[in-house]
Amino acid sequence: MTLPRLSNAQARRLFLHKHALAEQPSGRAKGADLLTLIERLGFVQLDSINTVARAHDMILYARRPAYRAQNLQRVYEKDRALFEHWTHDAAVIPMAFYPHWNLRFQRDADLLKRRWSNWRRDGFEARFAEVLAHIRDHGPCSSSDVGTDEKKSSGGWWDWHPSKTALEYLWRSGALTVVGRRGFQKRYDLTERVIDRTLLETNARPEAAETIGWCCASALDRLGFATSGELAAFWDTVTPAEAKIWCADALTQGRIIEAEITCANGTLRRVFARPDLLEEAAKAPEPSGRIRVLSPFDPALRDRKRAERLFDFHYRIEVFVPEAKRKYGYYVFPLMERDRLIGRIDMKSQRDAGTLAVRAVWPEPSLRWSDARTRRLEAELQRVARFAGLDEVRFDNGWLNMSGSARTPSARPP
Repeated sequence: MTLPRLSNAQARRLFLHKHALAEQPSGRAKGADLLTLIERLGFVQLDSINTVARAHDMILYARRPAYRAQNLQRVYEKDRALFEHWTHDAAVIPMAFYPHWNLRFQRDADLLKRRWSNWRRDGFEARFAEVLAHIRDHGPCSSSDVGTDEKKSSGGWWDWHPSKTALEYLWRSGALTVVGRRGFQKRYDLTERVIDRTLLETNARPEAAETIGWCCASALDRLGFATSGELAAFWDTVTPAEAKIWCADALTQGRIIEAEITCANGTLRRVFARPDLLEEAAKAPEPSGRIRVLSPFDPALRDRKRAERLFDFHYRIEVFVPEAKRKYGYYVFPLMERDRLIGRIDMKSQRDAGTLAVRAVWPEPSLRWSDARTRRLEAELQRVARFAGLDEVRFDNGWLNMSGSARTPSARPP
């Protein structure tokens, strides 16, 4: 049987459309409009590194340049339209999805108790009642408010004291909810004081099978096409075996089909998709020609192997790579233009000087870089600087690296 097939260009455009990177980067980026965008993406990953701006802010800015950090803070902390928990990492997630996190709470409760009990976190379970009582009596707290008499065994950043471990466990298992961050430090409160009562009632809790189905179906709708393993990894709640069973059942019932995707190297990859895959791909818009700076944690790049198959773009973040072994830099941002990843940029906010310092740009070897593209990149960097609250862009000498050579721009942005 001949399977429906997408060319590489069709697959890239559909994938970018699903990730809100195909249309023009414009539109409102606050309140209900911002929430709609996050619902479309599914979640937005949080990360503490602030080289230019935090990852979640860069993710949203790349799609809606009118976005500013306080817009997300309002939707999350004041409107309570988002909650914070884990997908593959810490993320803000639409509150409408909260009931499906009951399965995650249950699974994290079992997993983390086993893992942390054997990971030099001895005594954290004995702190549960004390931590809960402190929050009940004193209101939301951070890890610095509890366990003040407890000592770490070392100075490592991951060496939590027992009460800090208890806070994290009670959050991950659902008894506590993060109500916001200050200086990127989480603040926790009792879940019943934060989450709407209607979402906590027993009859609002889906059965495990319903959540597994929701996770797989909603992941497919946001990816456009995927293997069962990719569906499992999207929310990181269901197991690969559960996703495989869901795909088999959905295929039998005609809710999904098998198809083939042409990878960037010309090979074919068998995937699952909705029955209207070809029609949806045909309607996917022509991606914008504006160059976009993407966060290393952008949803379109989260699955590094998938990004490499689709875009022939090999990317690894080098934060944890020793400096002498880094190929590009500590925190390098991918660059996107139309439906291609065209290079990467090493840049950093120098806030005392009000400057965005561009250290280097590496175009992809297969790309013909032009002066017009340089001007478009310079214009985008001016916009990024304004977004980050900076006054100007400064380019280091030899910032543009083409085929191992270096050149300086013919003109600096005004």
